[in-house]
Amino acid sequence: MKVYFIGAGPGASDLITLRGANILGRVSMVLYAGSLVPTDMLQHCRADAELIDTATLDLEQQEACYRRAQENDYDVARLHSGDPAIYGATAEQMRRLDGLNIDYEIVPGVSSFTSAAASIKAELTKPEVSQTVILTRVSGRASAVPELESIARLAEHQATMCIFLSGPHLKKIVADLRLHYPDDTPVALVYRATWPEERSYQGTLGVILKETKKSEWNLTTMLLVGKALGREEQTESSLYSKDFTHIFRVVKKKKSSST
Repeated sequence: MKVYFIGAGPGASDLITLRGANILGRVSMVLYAGSLVPTDMLQHCRADAELIDTATLDLEQQEACYRRAQENDYDVARLHSGDPAIYGATAEQMRRLDGLNIDYEIVPGVSSFTSAAASIKAELTKPEVSQTVILTRVSGRASAVPELESIARLAEHQATMCIFLSGPHLKKIVADLRLHYPDDTPVALVYRATWPEERSYQGTLGVILKETKKSEWNLTTMLLVGKALGREEQTESSLYSKDFTHIFRVVKKKKSSST
């Protein structure tokens, strides 16, 4: 018996990995977060699989499902939105599986922050602009963010920042970002990237609050901010420069002509 923690990706049913879809197609029990994982994703499951929506279950109730699967020698797929490594609440489940001597495996998935970047056709890292991506969120009812990781502290780096579940806290987030980012810094909001109801906004830090309505971005919204999102011409990477030599491509230097 084995439990597979599978990253379901951001929402679209065809953005799950082949490995994840194949596992869904053979396990007997599937636990999925129904509030975050669209039901279209369940098309990859076996027709006779037991499907359990964990949106209303606490951790002890989920552990009971694992115990029952262990008693019946069932393999289980635990389907999480995005990638299980980011805000997946998987660590506490794995600790309980360790206590039950149940083997488990993690199957990575496409995260919502990369999906949001794809939605607005942006690269998050650009030479001499930003080579760092900060993934963060603000404190919520379920868990607090350490003070050293506050938006205001992280903004000091002026790196590209991806702020999960930002909608309800947009006014405070923008105020904290403006302590260090200039008002002309590009920003984007992406609601439910890759879902049918996906929508996005692109603007600058100085006008985002004037041009958006908080009520339209309350849930599952990603905020992206940073100079790397800009469309203006910027320094290009040397990687593909015709004058750049690396292990796979050697540029022959022209011989200087002597007089």
